[in-house]
Amino acid sequence: MKSTDASFSFKKLLTVLPRGAPLDTAFLNDHGMSAFHASHLAKGGWLTHLGRGVYMLPGDTLTRDGCLAYLMRRHAGLHVGGKTALSWRGVRHNMSFREVITLWGAKQVRLPEWFTTRFECTYQTTKLFGPGLPERFALQPLPGGNPGVMVAAPERALLEALSDVGKTDTLQDTRDLIENMRSLRLPVLEELLAHTTRTKVVRLARVLAEELDLPWAALAKTYSEKKGGGARWIAVTKSGERLDLKA
Repeated sequence: MKSTDASFSFKKLLTVLPRGAPLDTAFLNDHGMSAFHASHLAKGGWLTHLGRGVYMLPGDTLTRDGCLAYLMRRHAGLHVGGKTALSWRGVRHNMSFREVITLWGAKQVRLPEWFTTRFECTYQTTKLFGPGLPERFALQPLPGGNPGVMVAAPERALLEALSDVGKTDTLQDTRDLIENMRSLRLPVLEELLAHTTRTKVVRLARVLAEELDLPWAALAKTYSEKKGGGARWIAVTKSGERLDLKA
């Protein structure tokens, strides 16, 4: 195929290709372009090569949500969680100068360099819930946002944030963050607490809800007593902070 023929067909394809998002060979193939053709166009400057089998349009700017939607199509369970999900949903305490995206997933994956060099992020696969909880429970796109970007609902993001206490966040920062979380949906929170497998998380939920007099304190107490056992749970965080949590 001559380069002029290739460029002509690609010009027609430009009308349907998304902007701000990576283009992989599977997507391009669905639009009639083979992997060989894509490689040929990249060599001719019609596509910019990002990584193995992944391209972008020359002069395009990859957007955060375009990249996240791309990654979430390829990795089941991947979603924006914890403090980032709360911040995106309007629950925040301190504003940071540079956003660090908190990502959660079902299994270990290596995020591509073309993504991590553009967007600072953390990724974890902590098994917070038991197998009985549907994978996408309490995960939804933001209202008016990219429908392909799954973001933890406030109830799920709360428990993810509690899981991070002592790892990436301090107890005080988390306390300040959830102080105004008074309008959680109790049926959703109860379903999540019923499937939570982390003793620390259910006990922190109780301690902070009672301390801050939050409307869901009684619910958190119920599941802390169910799952926490009778003994106190004591741990020292990486920063030296002592967590002394009753059942």
